[in-house]
Amino acid sequence: MVKEIYQIKKDELLSNVDVSKGLTREEAKKRLEQDGENVLKETERKSVLSVFLGQFADLLVIILIVAAIISMISGNLESTIVIIAVIILNAILGTVQYVKAEKSLESLKALSSPHVKVLRDGIKQEILSKDVVKGDIVLLEAGDMIVADGRIVNNYSLQVNESSLTGESTNVDKKDMEISEALPLGDRVNMVYSGSLVTYGRATVLVTGTGMNTEMGKIAQLMNDTSQKKTPLQKSLDDFGKKLAIIIMIISCIVFALRLWQGQPIIDSLMFAVALAVAAIPEALSSIVTIVQAMGTRKMATENAIIKELKAVESLGSVSVICSDKTGTLTQNKMTVQEIYTDGKCIKPQELDFSKKTHEYLLYNAILNNDSTIKDGTGIGDPTEYCLLSMARQASYKEEGVNENYFRQNMERLEEIPFDSDRKLMSTRYIINDVSTVFTKGALDVLLDRTVNILTEDGIRKITEQDKENILNQNRIFSENGLRVLSFAYKELGNNESLVEVGENNYTFIGLVSMVDPPRPESIQAVADAQRAGIRPVMITGDHKVTATAIARQIGIFKDGDMALTGQELDKLTDDELAEILERVSVYARVSPENKIRIVEAWQKKGKIVSMTGDGVNDAPALKKAELGVAMGITGTEVSKDAAAMILVDDNFATIIKAVLNGRNVYRNILNAIQFLLSGNLAAIIVVLLCSVFALPTPFEPVHLLFINLLTDSLPALAIGMEPSDKNLLKNKPRDPKKGFLTGKFASLLFAYALPIACVTMVAFFCGYSISAMYASTFAFASLTLARLFHGFNCRSDRSIFSIKFLSNKWSLLAFLAGVILLLLVMIVPILNKLFTVAYLNIQQISLIVGLAFIPTFIIQIVKVIRDKLMGSI
Repeated sequence: MVKEIYQIKKDELLSNVDVSKGLTREEAKKRLEQDGENVLKETERKSVLSVFLGQFADLLVIILIVAAIISMISGNLESTIVIIAVIILNAILGTVQYVKAEKSLESLKALSSPHVKVLRDGIKQEILSKDVVKGDIVLLEAGDMIVADGRIVNNYSLQVNESSLTGESTNVDKKDMEISEALPLGDRVNMVYSGSLVTYGRATVLVTGTGMNTEMGKIAQLMNDTSQKKTPLQKSLDDFGKKLAIIIMIISCIVFALRLWQGQPIIDSLMFAVALAVAAIPEALSSIVTIVQAMGTRKMATENAIIKELKAVESLGSVSVICSDKTGTLTQNKMTVQEIYTDGKCIKPQELDFSKKTHEYLLYNAILNNDSTIKDGTGIGDPTEYCLLSMARQASYKEEGVNENYFRQNMERLEEIPFDSDRKLMSTRYIINDVSTVFTKGALDVLLDRTVNILTEDGIRKITEQDKENILNQNRIFSENGLRVLSFAYKELGNNESLVEVGENNYTFIGLVSMVDPPRPESIQAVADAQRAGIRPVMITGDHKVTATAIARQIGIFKDGDMALTGQELDKLTDDELAEILERVSVYARVSPENKIRIVEAWQKKGKIVSMTGDGVNDAPALKKAELGVAMGITGTEVSKDAAAMILVDDNFATIIKAVLNGRNVYRNILNAIQFLLSGNLAAIIVVLLCSVFALPTPFEPVHLLFINLLTDSLPALAIGMEPSDKNLLKNKPRDPKKGFLTGKFASLLFAYALPIACVTMVAFFCGYSISAMYASTFAFASLTLARLFHGFNCRSDRSIFSIKFLSNKWSLLAFLAGVILLLLVMIVPILNKLFTVAYLNIQQISLIVGLAFIPTFIIQIVKVIRDKLMGSI
């Protein structure tokens, strides 16, 4: 079995390295040429031109191109120009949607410090981070960004924040030690990793990996290897487009052959086939869907959810699983003291009182034996330490309250033994009440064994076994609730005694302080809303299992009967074993980026639409893999923001639920708009087919149908996309992603809507045909256009226009009026008469067309009113 770097003995790694001198300049140059620069590589991107040309590979577009060629051959220049313009417009829109800046890798690169301190030729020098090579000796100190993976050679109380990789805000104590067992990244304390930050101490490090051979490089590779998925609606529309194109070609060929058999000229027969093709192809469909989604994004932006990809709007409505990071997403990303155990009792921070001796010495310890500060409300230093200062500020002390700076200015630190991860203690000495006093805080398992007394309100007494049992029991209760625990003790020294001389022992126990990164107050309600909406929330975190489970239970994610897995436990499971227990696992702890992608993929294999939320670099690959990646806008790294499809401006988990409601509403509106467009097109197809079968003249010119599809149809479709949301949508379960939009119910509604429109159009055609073929075409064109404008009101909802309130969507009224005005201009302006090949109509003829066009909507609304009454909707 091949050992990982962290498992190899230090002596083996240093066998060919002189730690005191580092690499020579020549050796470093040779390795740089051999291994390449310490940078992240990215995959090649398509050019804008190739993306634009790729838009013409669609079958429906090819059919339109053929239609344009036939129109040009027949001498119909107007139709040719219009069709070509439509094709180019759709290609431009498709290119704009497709081409976006893939900035994830640039953000990963930006995490690297531009300079780093190394030893070369025995001299300490600064070099560019891209010039660091494997085998370099790097000198780290507080504030440095780590630019390459490395093994710790010499350690001086080094603490590193690895939240960008593990997702956890707590600093990690690093050690110069040997590790033999397999451990997750967050527990490899003898290693440092590229992209993390030194927060305390210093160390000498041997570089073991650079560029793509670092843990950060693995994330970059995962992002390169991860392809973006299409949403269910996109898949349905793509599938529908392919099937529609095939059907159009077959029917057009049949119609062409039928017209030739009827003795019609070839050009006329071709134009008839072209009219059918243009009637069948919903030219504006793709654009309408895109615009409705864009309008949805604008609304969501006002509610703190920025949508980067339009397809994410539709994904929101279908999400059935939310895989959420814990730190900073469900929690506040700041340590907070929960309870204090002292003198046998548990109290809250606000109950601390300087007038009580047990509280006084606990507060002295928390304030003085502490290297952090709070400036302008922001903690500087170790999060665990400045949360103790926040606790102290809540204590009762005179009228002005507690201010740590007052105590620190008036009580000089005389000695200190800094925190050490081996000792797990920090000690400092002060003069308190004219007595030399040592304050110590640290891990209970270490400090309790060094304790001989206990401080109570009655004074100091010998600590008993029962006292120790009570303390350990309270520590266990805190730990089981996911709380981190620090213990506090002190001792008094003689005037001539030194802390270093007497050592850290013979203490008087003061108490325990429990702390946690608390849940956001709104997370609990947001999780409940998600579950009510049929969405399964799952916590994925780099934290320990006990802590993660406790937070998940508090928020409502983890319930009785659920399971929690660590990354190591997950690695031991086969895909089949994971699939078997997947729906029972609510918490994943100590996970790696690979684990996150595997979890997302496991849910996707079950047919679920997955949303992944997160804010760290480690979340980025899974954010990209999921159908909907959601990044945090405030605490999120640039990498996570670039990889995500949606960004929460306020970092509020509850905003996701608002976005889900908007997403479901947008999807519903898109389906209604599609239904409106397709039912109108179907009516036109029926009319063309009937005229073909009965050897009647062409009912529409191609330019007529393009006018309807692109202008008078587009406006009502867009208005339907503006229909206000209904909160009852959250009561529905997520849509089954396996079901396309063209269901049996959807198809039956299309025919139910199309048939009456087709019937009145045929009646209008025959009314005009009694005058001439041109009047027949004009009557059919005008009646079909107006009937479809009226039909826009039918498609606003599955309920009657009276149930949803006629004036609730002002855009539908404006769209109807605009469509009517455009139609009137075509009918009465001489130049447009000629362009659209229509006859001039008098008032009586226009009145007849209006009456016929209104009949389908009147019938459909009567049916809906009756159904609403039967269902008790009104």
